Amino acid sequence: MPANVTVSCDAIPVAVVLTATDNCSSSVIVNYSEEITREEGACASAYTITRIWTAEDCAGNTVSHTQVINVEDTEAPELVSTLEDITVECDNVPEVPTLEFTDNCSANVTQTNFEETSTFDGTDSNYMITRTWTVSDDCGNVAEFTQTIKVTVNTSVTEIADSKCIDDGEINLNDYVANPSEEGSWEVTQGNVVLSNDASFDPSGLSLGDYVFTYTEPNNGCLRSIKVTININDDCVVLPCGQEDVVISKAVTPNGDSWNEFFEVTGVESCGFIVNVKIFNRWGAQVFESNNYANNWNGVSDGTTFGGAKRLPAGTYYYIVILENSGLKPFTGAIYLGTK
Repeated sequence: MPANVTVSCDAIPVAVVLTATDNCSSSVIVNYSEEITREEGACASAYTITRIWTAEDCAGNTVSHTQVINVEDTEAPELVSTLEDITVECDNVPEVPTLEFTDNCSANVTQTNFEETSTFDGTDSNYMITRTWTVSDDCGNVAEFTQTIKVTVNTSVTEIADSKCIDDGEINLNDYVANPSEEGSWEVTQGNVVLSNDASFDPSGLSLGDYVFTYTEPNNGCLRSIKVTININDDCVVLPCGQEDVVISKAVTPNGDSWNEFFEVTGVESCGFIVNVKIFNRWGAQVFESNNYANNWNGVSDGTTFGGAKRLPAGTYYYIVILENSGLKPFTGAIYLGTK
């Protein structure tokens, strides 16, 4: 006789076939019936099976046996997808994957929570990203799956050189940065000079020579650094060109229609200035540089970012224009690059 038993929803025993004998009847038929009951509010994988075998002889004498099977779901879901701990560089952190789960009893597994934490502190220290998925089956069995990503920090460095006369007035270092961040900071790496809270200083009382400043800011889990070398000199020459004479392109559309084909800096051609140009994408990565610019940039990367010459996608870019020996502050702004 099968005994009462408690089993998992994926291990329900097959109903056995029982036989009966009788002292008078040569053949006794055993009838089998089965009933499933479920408590109100119980999940689909928790229920009771009641099995009854009944034997009756030709005179109507009966005997029966009952087996009660309590079915329960106590196992949490399992992960189907591959999820491994990895080590990557900060500019190669993978996107959050879409995971698949399975359960021994429930057809549906629900992701109840996802959490990502990072120990990145904005410095060049390596850090850890921890991703945790929480899932539940229909009966409330919960499982957590965790991925740990060890991240190596690297720093992209852009170098800018400029010269200023001691009589040029206050110098603001943020003029050399396209889209400076509130999280960015300046450091004096060479020279005896004190910066104000807005990253500016007055060169009038400084010794002549080179002063080096480094700007660093977090950049999508990496670091972006700009090294600015400013030569402070006493060659204060008044030139016939001023800030208002400089005209800088607002858009570049190199589509062959002869309009706005190149990024141009004009208005000071007769002043003898050397034009230095740097162009950055919206993530702060440098895509073009020229230390003697000839008004010839038409939206092609010079390879400093993309590993080789490549036409850049349409969008907004940022420029820094320095007119050497002009006594003028660097020019910064946005430019739109269109391809159609």
